[in-house]
Amino acid sequence: MTLDWSALGQVTAVSIGVTVAVVVVFALGVLGVARFEGAREDGGGTSSLGLAQAGLCFLACTAVVAYGIYLIVPQFH
Repeated sequence: MTLDWSALGQVTAVSIGVTVAVVVVFALGVLGVARFEGAREDGGGTSSLGLAQAGLCFLACTAVVAYGIYLIVPQFH
């Protein structure tokens, strides 16, 4: 059995890239929650843009994680 090192390198690069992207999107979601809370504390109003940003970011993270689980668990295929 031979090991194709270039394939292993590609899988590693994609894994690291996707992990970094999910962490960045999650951080943007946390920033949206902070904007929402900050606007609520400062003026008593709400910032719907911050809430929408957080919702979209967390939804994207959930979709990526669900897709990864789908790819890993063979019963889902």
